[in-house]
Amino acid sequence: MTRILISCGEASGDLYAGALAAEIRRLEPDADLFGFGGPRLGAAGARLVGDYRGFSVTGLAEAIAVVPRSWRMLRRLVAAARADPPSVFVAIDFPDFNFRLVREMRRLGVPVVYYVSPQLWAWRAGRLRTIKASAAKVLVIFPFEAPIYERAGVPVEFVGHPLVDLIPPAGPREPFLGGLGLQGRAPTIALLPGSRSNELAAILPTLVAAARLIAARVPGAQFVVARAPGLDDALFAPLAQDGPPTAMVEGRTDDVLAAADVVVTASGTATVQTALHGKPMVIVYRLSPLTYRIGKPFVKVDTYGMVNLVAGRRVVPELIQDGFTADTVAAETVSLLTDAARRAEIEAALGEVRTRLGGPGASRRAAAAVLDVARRATSPNHASRASSGARPGSQS
Repeated sequence: MTRILISCGEASGDLYAGALAAEIRRLEPDADLFGFGGPRLGAAGARLVGDYRGFSVTGLAEAIAVVPRSWRMLRRLVAAARADPPSVFVAIDFPDFNFRLVREMRRLGVPVVYYVSPQLWAWRAGRLRTIKASAAKVLVIFPFEAPIYERAGVPVEFVGHPLVDLIPPAGPREPFLGGLGLQGRAPTIALLPGSRSNELAAILPTLVAAARLIAARVPGAQFVVARAPGLDDALFAPLAQDGPPTAMVEGRTDDVLAAADVVVTASGTATVQTALHGKPMVIVYRLSPLTYRIGKPFVKVDTYGMVNLVAGRRVVPELIQDGFTADTVAAETVSLLTDAARRAEIEAALGEVRTRLGGPGASRRAAAAVLDVARRATSPNHASRASSGARPGSQS
């Protein structure tokens, strides 16, 4: 029986892991899937050794608090793999945790597939050496990533972005907004403040302040907040303040995006999701001052949003750190609501981004690649190599 260990550490990774697991099950119904993830991975039939929620933070300083729990979880996963070794280990992004797990799997002789590459093109390029030394294959979801691995001699495949398949058809706007107590035809701004606790604490208060400024300049403006699951209610306290009409929705981000005229979103996977809906957006982000000062000298890109990176140019505005204020958010949002020519230009660019993200079937292609590595690992040729001391993933 093919046994597959999967590890992901945040909401987007769990989304991809769930889609991957479902496709593996379609291709090989008897596959045994287990690992570290969340509700989507579990719903796809994997046995969860641990739940990622509570582990996912951004920034160097913020990560210190979760180190003890991370080590305990790492030990649990290694013990599970040692008791019944998997045919292959699939690491999905989350590099600070997964790189440690990769090393442990190598010691156990388990081949590694890295799915959803860490952002080594942005910073910490030295991680490429770790991947080259350990990965039997890397599956990337952005087209500009494949040449980086090819130049380094790492087996790589661009499978496309899984969100292309996961975005549902847009439902009617007016019934959705009406069900939230909002006006079906009023100017509607979606607010996506992030999926991690420290992101919300740093981002949401500024978005609430910006909403007041936008409402003062755009008659009838209303707001919908897309709430990620598993977050404490106290993080959303800023929304209780008096302000323009605002609703909050959990677990229906695609419906929120489909109903919006403009989106203000934290940098991350949500920017790709917004692009696939074709919605003009403002990308925002703020780290703790300490984390930002420590990390900034090592960042190698001059744009942060995935949409802009895929486009190869800045097609939507980015407001990062000190540039992220209520005034700047309001100014950009009002411009996108009122400048028809600018909206049309951005919408055309987002269409190009969608094309570059690849066609349907990304998760199926990734599943086929994972199973191929697993089958090669259990083939007689691989077994004889392993018994002679060759490491999985080493270059021969």
